[in-house]
Amino acid sequence: MLETNPNRKIIHIDMDAFYASVEQMDNPELRGKPVAVGGNENRGVVSAASYEARKFGVRSAISGVLAKKNCPELIFVQPRFDRYKEISKKIQAIFYDYTDLVEPLSLDEAYLDVTQNKKGNPSATLLAQEIRLRIFNEVGLTASAGISVNKFVAKIASDFNKPNGQKTVTALEVIPFLEVLPIRKFYGVGKVTTEKMYQLGIFTGLELKNKSEEFLEKHFGKSGKFYFNVVRGIHNSEVKSERVAKSVAAEQTFDSNLSSEIFMLEQLEAIAIILEKRLKKHKISGKTITLKIKYSDFSQQTRSKTLPYFISDKGLLLETVTELLYQERMKDSVRLLGIAMSNLNTEQKKAVAVQLKFDF
Repeated sequence: MLETNPNRKIIHIDMDAFYASVEQMDNPELRGKPVAVGGNENRGVVSAASYEARKFGVRSAISGVLAKKNCPELIFVQPRFDRYKEISKKIQAIFYDYTDLVEPLSLDEAYLDVTQNKKGNPSATLLAQEIRLRIFNEVGLTASAGISVNKFVAKIASDFNKPNGQKTVTALEVIPFLEVLPIRKFYGVGKVTTEKMYQLGIFTGLELKNKSEEFLEKHFGKSGKFYFNVVRGIHNSEVKSERVAKSVAAEQTFDSNLSSEIFMLEQLEAIAIILEKRLKKHKISGKTITLKIKYSDFSQQTRSKTLPYFISDKGLLLETVTELLYQERMKDSVRLLGIAMSNLNTEQKKAVAVQLKFDF
């Protein structure tokens, strides 16, 4: 039995290899070729990969060195975030022609609640087809879609017929769909959790469903209740047209690793200036400052401090970050530094959409 509202109609739209597809659209010479956005063959990290590159194991978050090794013909292009934002706005404008209940997750994906929609069309499946066709005709890019009665299932379904496809999971199909689904395809179950579930004999949704809530909470803490519910189709989170920012961050990856704290402070000052601009633009301040450090071996460390008052000033930010920097000695040279502000003063304010990471 599905314990969720069977009358809700949620669409999850996910653009196909968005950054790479924009680059191929703007530069015809890149079409049909393996493309990586971000990084290079000597260092850096891939932000996105075209489907031609993915066939060789090139994907986001892997190093440029490994990407080039996997695909010797790979073409690296530098990201153009202003262009991606420009295209994203055109796509979102199409969404709002159908419903005001649009919840962007990033530049390239969003949830739409079309239970009541501006077209008066009772079929979410047909609406998704129409939206995808309009994106292709008006923007020039392809998108995939998942359609179901809640956000969780719609998100999973959008990945099923990629690229340029869609999948509908009706209320009656949700439970059978989840029972046969490999656990690694469950949204919110990452690589580490997947391995842990494998060790517990959980490989499919049905095997997850057979575990008690107490068992799951014992092994997965608070997430256990989430897993217990979603595998039963219970996920009543609403599509929120405005999102409250939980954190605002800025970071930078360096062309050459840094080994001196003095050089690190110079870079952190520049990052703090960017973060201050973003905070003040949205009239946000926060109490918790986190310093993010990624070492040359790609291991990562964070150091945080919570102040008794809200701040947004770069001087106060840098003062706290300096303290965190010298909190302990660096274990290696550093390839990335970042500053994040959380514990924000947005709880009593109108929600605002904030980009969570500034890309240099």
